Amino acid sequence: MKVFTTIPQDNLRKVPAAARAIEAAGYDGIMTMENAHEPFLPLAVAATVTERVELITGIAIAFARSPMVVANAGWDLQAAAPGRVVLGLGSQIKAHNEHRFSVAWSAPAPRMREYVQALRAIWSCWKGEGPLEFRGEHYRFTLMTPNFVPENFPGPPPAVTIAAVGPAMLRVAGEVCDGVRLHPFCTRAYLEQVVLPELATGRARGGHQREHFEISG
Repeated sequence: MKVFTTIPQDNLRKVPAAARAIEAAGYDGIMTMENAHEPFLPLAVAATVTERVELITGIAIAFARSPMVVANAGWDLQAAAPGRVVLGLGSQIKAHNEHRFSVAWSAPAPRMREYVQALRAIWSCWKGEGPLEFRGEHYRFTLMTPNFVPENFPGPPPAVTIAAVGPAMLRVAGEVCDGVRLHPFCTRAYLEQVVLPELATGRARGGHQREHFEISG
């Protein structure tokens, strides 16, 4: 079991001391949320003053940002903190997407599946594994000239997890992600009767093994 804690997000000047204290206390990870403040900047600061703890967005609102923007943010964090970044994404609900972020709403599970696939396609291009050629229902990425390719680094891109409550999003998490973040109201019965079976269905669909998947909440 891993133990994470949150970090102050109201003032970036608080982050260095807090991040050092969290790491010294033995926590496994530092997590940010997207409520009143942006989730990536505090982790960027924390990356420069820590050596061990995981750096987790828990969660960043996905659909309010292009996958290209999130791919860049996650890539730069991973370059500064190799192997320590967990890119946690969430769909939020229809009202927040439409009225807080002014983003058109569509079925969230298939869109999130495509979003994660787009991230991986972009990172694959940046790793030199082939040209960027991603065409989906919601996202299309087909242009990547050398000027816009960030410097490569050893090791893999960030891990990707998503927040999931319902069966469809749980299956997406199992199929295309490295983990899932459960809602605080998730009960043991729901975990056993819904979460684990749906994750297993998704993992089987994606051809993955359970031991390489993390559940947090």
